[in-house]
Amino acid sequence: MLTTLLQILHVFVCTILMFVVLLQQGKGGGMGAALGGGGAAQVFGGRGAGNILTRATAIAAMTFMVTSVSLAYISSSGDRALRARAALEEQKHATKAEKKKDDKSKAAGAASGAAPVDTAATPAAPPPPAPAP
Repeated sequence: MLTTLLQILHVFVCTILMFVVLLQQGKGGGMGAALGGGGAAQVFGGRGAGNILTRATAIAAMTFMVTSVSLAYISSSGDRALRARAALEEQKHATKAEKKKDDKSKAAGAASGAAPVDTAATPAAPPPPAPAP
């Protein structure tokens, strides 16, 4: 629910940021003059329009950065949980394999009448690395 709300806010802020940046009048006039931004200077005064558009740009840019970082953190937290679960499953499989190996060596030792082999003294091979996401 929170992720969906953040995604909607992020897209909305991206759209607002694009329009605010395009409406600002640069040295060459830019899109602001083409869309009637030249008349806005008369309504807001000589410096008022620049201040309003500058503030709107700063607010939209800060909101864009905060939503970007938040969405990236939420996305990576899911990856961390997935890696932890994969490592736990890998550990379970490794212990099951060791237990089966121990059971087979004990059964073979008992059948031949020889002393059971101590597999705890021999190091086990490390498990293979987890697949890349």
